[in-house]
Amino acid sequence: MARRCDFTGKGVQTGNNVSHANNKTRRRYLPNMQKGSFVSEILGEVIQVRLTARGIRTIEHNGGLDSFLMSTADRNLGPDALKIKSRIKKKAASAAA
Repeated sequence: MARRCDFTGKGVQTGNNVSHANNKTRRRYLPNMQKGSFVSEILGEVIQVRLTARGIRTIEHNGGLDSFLMSTADRNLGPDALKIKSRIKKKAASAAA
């Protein structure tokens, strides 16, 4: 499973551990990945996703999963988020028709 958030794009970063003697060894900074459940009003179901804590706050700040996905450009979303967004678009189009 990749350590990258599909909703915000945040991933693994690298850097150095620096000791008191100024010795440097490489290390990895892993993102704070969490499992979250979001209700999609358009789809009428609960969607479980794995994303970062920052992604959870971003979705809640933008008014929920549906409004976040519809307001975010496709190039900024990962493949799993794009699948959910296309399902939401289809359902919204069929409801409007």
